Amino acid sequence: MTGIGMWTIAAERPQLAAIVDPDGRTLTYGELATEADRIGRGLRDAGLEAGDTIALLLPNGADILTAYFAAAQIGLHVVPLNWHLTAAEIGYILRDCGARAFIAHERFAGAAREAGRSVPSRFAVGDIPGFAPLSALGAGGSGRPFPRTLGALMVYTSGTSGRPKGVRRPLLGLDPDQVAPVSLWFFGLFGLRPFDDHVHLCCSPLYHTAVMNFAVISLQFGHTVVVMDHWDAEEFLRLVSAHRGTHSHMVPTQFRRLLALPAHTRRRYDVSSMRAMIHGAAPCPQPVKRDMLDWFGPVVIEYYAASEGGGTLITAAEWLQRPGSVGRAWPGSRIRVLDDDGKDRLPGEPGTVYLQMGDATFEYHGDAEKTRASWRDRMFTVGDIGYLDDDGYLFLCDRASDVIITGGVNVYPAEIENELAVHPAVADAAVFGIPHDEWGEEIKAVVQPQPGIDPGPALTTELLAFLAGRVARFKLPRTVDYVAELPRDPNGKLYKRLLRDPYWSGRDRAI
Repeated sequence: MTGIGMWTIAAERPQLAAIVDPDGRTLTYGELATEADRIGRGLRDAGLEAGDTIALLLPNGADILTAYFAAAQIGLHVVPLNWHLTAAEIGYILRDCGARAFIAHERFAGAAREAGRSVPSRFAVGDIPGFAPLSALGAGGSGRPFPRTLGALMVYTSGTSGRPKGVRRPLLGLDPDQVAPVSLWFFGLFGLRPFDDHVHLCCSPLYHTAVMNFAVISLQFGHTVVVMDHWDAEEFLRLVSAHRGTHSHMVPTQFRRLLALPAHTRRRYDVSSMRAMIHGAAPCPQPVKRDMLDWFGPVVIEYYAASEGGGTLITAAEWLQRPGSVGRAWPGSRIRVLDDDGKDRLPGEPGTVYLQMGDATFEYHGDAEKTRASWRDRMFTVGDIGYLDDDGYLFLCDRASDVIITGGVNVYPAEIENELAVHPAVADAAVFGIPHDEWGEEIKAVVQPQPGIDPGPALTTELLAFLAGRVARFKLPRTVDYVAELPRDPNGKLYKRLLRDPYWSGRDRAI
């Protein structure tokens, strides 16, 4: 059988399609390896060494994947930047990670110029004043860059609860041509094998950890990666049908938008090739999950993990038996739910969720205190609250930072949000605590109505009456506000602090 690993495949099957760009252009494995080698040589010539950091401000497409492979083969920490951030936010990350090189696309020229002034080596896809053209980098040489050693992805946490922090992993001196056994193991969880006529459809921004990892491992396995520049539900279906897509990594927001398509539009496209529709990153309301299972069948697979590591997995059949669970621990990993004293909670009792993935480790770059607080007995937490059932299946309640303490009672906003999401007038919802002089916090809901639905007192009355039959009275929101769109990032994560923080200005939260 043909060997695996991007450079091995490029040598043995150079004409195999590697990446299909959003504009339809196809880059072969031979072309991908040649470009990655050229850029890698150029970065070496610019003085970058193993352990240095490079930042990428690039849209979805072949450029960001090529730049990743170029940097990873010479031992760099690779920081993909969220191009929705402001110049000031990008500048903070560039300074915090100590970037010695910065590659940006002309689409983001304004932010790149302002944020990147302090970075020694700057390169542009297209034309950005003060940036050298990426197309010329390393063009005067040939062959592989030297020396070569495997780098690492360094993704900054989303900043949904404050300043983003870089998740930095140690470099292990591995050979870039070798595919780590953990990649074979991880894709094996979802039934994904090398080659096997697999086509990965990348439909979310590549600056997210999981999205980048799924695309990179797919390329290491000889899969073709079809890249979407932005999310469009019907275009997703068209690409699955046209390219016979077999697997994708998605979030519940995308599920909602697929389900919102008219029935005749959905029937227009053949999606029978899909073998693994993998989702995570945000809670999925049970009715949404059921509707996706009814449509796509038992290929909808859910997992729980974080940029820091993971995790759990649940198949469609298991989920139907335990609706709402995110599954059991991955083989070789461990899940514990602990109280504040570090003791295991009994089944059904909520506590802080801790994860362990073999001997893997990480640190929050530049934040020793956050790193220390995240670890306990070789396990780490990202602050999620959940419980295990008698069979070891994990159910998530909420983030500790989002828990509302009202009258001394803990209320988990995610429970209320999931119930609101079922109402046909609700497109999206956020629930959080605001100050109350007697109770400490009171519950507020912010709702994004479905198109054509008029917000106002009548809708509020209807929603509260709907909730009254589904949650305890003390969990009912005291007030409901309406917005045109909730502040979510493209991967579905809700920036709840943008809604909540104005209410707490000048005050300390109860938690």
